[in-house]
Amino acid sequence: MPHADFVYRPANDAVGLPLAVSIFADSAHLREEMRDDVAAAGLEVRECGSLAALFEGDPRPLGEVVLLDCPEVGGAELAALNRLDMRASRAGAHLVISTSVAALDDVFACCDLSAPQILVDPSRAERVIALGQVLARVPNLRLRELAEDERLTLLRLTEQVGQIAARLERLGDEGAPRWNPAAFRFESPAPAFTGPGGEGGGDRLARSPRPSPPDPRLVRTIIRHRQLRAKFFDAELFVDPAWDILLDLTAARAEQARVSVTSLCIASGVPPTTALRWIGQMTQGGLLERVDDEADRRRAFITLSDRAADGMARYFTELGRNPKAI
Repeated sequence: MPHADFVYRPANDAVGLPLAVSIFADSAHLREEMRDDVAAAGLEVRECGSLAALFEGDPRPLGEVVLLDCPEVGGAELAALNRLDMRASRAGAHLVISTSVAALDDVFACCDLSAPQILVDPSRAERVIALGQVLARVPNLRLRELAEDERLTLLRLTEQVGQIAARLERLGDEGAPRWNPAAFRFESPAPAFTGPGGEGGGDRLARSPRPSPPDPRLVRTIIRHRQLRAKFFDAELFVDPAWDILLDLTAARAEQARVSVTSLCIASGVPPTTALRWIGQMTQGGLLERVDDEADRRRAFITLSDRAADGMARYFTELGRNPKAI
């Protein structure tokens, strides 16, 4: 289907907002939905069409926000995603990419520069939340059609990631600098810690020895116990996946195994889009790190940061002193 472009004129009360949006999707119905949601947010649709423009390497400027639906990936799609990732990174554009479980690892590996939001088979509400998350990073903008419960979902997510990081930090080195709470909100973090003399590193307080990683068999046992709950209780009682993500990556680190983003989404026990939102927030907060496969640039993995790994190791060391707590 050939791509068609148009410019949407926003409502009078939206004139002057700094963000324009580019929409790319092969489904005409989906394009209309995304266009309606962008218009309801009071933003301007710069262009709306199929993926053909991206595949052809169209040089026209992108919007400050790009909504892209790419459920399948082949050679052309991978090349287009790589170009889009570089263009968005250089321009400072925000990407929101929807895809499928089958294509998730390829899409994730292609987009390592622009830090996109990746949604897996998302509902319309999930796309609206993703758009709201973009706009929440931009001062003096408001998303009129983002429902109150969706706003609370975003706030709850960032608050809980911050609480988890704080708990892990308390298990870590008491003399190490504190993590900046701003890293868990939709704002820019403060500058990195520096010592009293203004230099980072030489004047830091001495760190305690790094703890040994836990026995992966113990971690896997705890994971199985957590999964067992779903046999007896409604799974929605246990909806926050952060601890499951940390446990799975802790076991993998001890086993010297690599974890793909798809595998981690499965281990989280929540829908992939929800898991990806948590993974993104935990990465921004310094709990997780992305590691590209040096042998195959089309693959990437997720691992614990050293600081999170230290916190988890100290947690299991403490747990070993009180095995009845398991």
